[in-house]
Amino acid sequence: MSKAAELAALIGGQKALGDKNFIINGAMQVAQRGTQTNQTSAYTACDRFEFTETGATVVTTSQDTTVPSGQGFTSSLKIDVTTADSSLASGDFVVLSQTIEAQNLQQLKYGTSSAENVTLSFWVRSPKTGTHIIELRHHDASLYNSQTYTISSADTWQYVTVTYSGYTATAINNDNGKGFLVDWILAAGSDFTSGTLSSDTWHSTQANRAVGQVNCVDNTANNFFLTGVQLEIGDVATAFEHEDIGTTLRKCKRYYEILDSDIYPSKYSTSSSIANYLWTEQKRANPTITADTNAGSHSLFVTHTSGGYFYKAAENYDHIGGVRGDAEL
Repeated sequence: MSKAAELAALIGGQKALGDKNFIINGAMQVAQRGTQTNQTSAYTACDRFEFTETGATVVTTSQDTTVPSGQGFTSSLKIDVTTADSSLASGDFVVLSQTIEAQNLQQLKYGTSSAENVTLSFWVRSPKTGTHIIELRHHDASLYNSQTYTISSADTWQYVTVTYSGYTATAINNDNGKGFLVDWILAAGSDFTSGTLSSDTWHSTQANRAVGQVNCVDNTANNFFLTGVQLEIGDVATAFEHEDIGTTLRKCKRYYEILDSDIYPSKYSTSSSIANYLWTEQKRANPTITADTNAGSHSLFVTHTSGGYFYKAAENYDHIGGVRGDAEL
């Protein structure tokens, strides 16, 4: 093949020339929230990854330096089980997820005869050998595509690739809501395991979602690690796309941001004070805002996706610090 033909083939491969990864922060480089202790259902230490459980499980999540050797990774997400669930109730479900914004998935052409296949690849270190479920959820169609991967050696890094067929019947909405959810299932009760697993089949049956899944949260000695997550168009996993930290941080801040500065109010009238704030990255939607420090008890207001203001009906010039905006999906 000529050089020109090779270039044309690459261009024809859609996201092949860069920014091919639909996953944000797959190398676990950004951890704005820091270590999260006593965690049940909330976003983890590493941005864009959410831990959800129904049952007794409690974990600590952290950005860790345990990584697969020779792959260019410096960080992983660690899930440390601190309260185990060794006897799962029927409705217990423990999952690690990333939700992908719908308008970022339009090139998949779901809902048409040209719907694209996608391949998920990742490095995982599980405390359990045996069957694990990795699931793709089509949110707008309320459908699951549940597939297995097998861990052959516990507490050892393993590379996994799984391909999902495109879905031709229902489109992904072109909006700022949920498009895909990628689920690493860690444990599941009989409500999710009592059916039949059909590999690479889109379905809506809860009992078929996690058939055969081992219990990764049955002991407080259990640690689950993940890094190098990539979701891309095509039937083959390509090399992980290592992007610069500034790009990854900017992508993360669309959904969650901590302003790394103190904001001081000024006089608004003879009996009030006010301060404006601006995010460094425009948010996906108007965020929920909190502040780590607000000694003056200013009220926090969101006016748009780029910022807002703090106000108090009294003069008070105490600073507001650690302002957090949460616009997660």
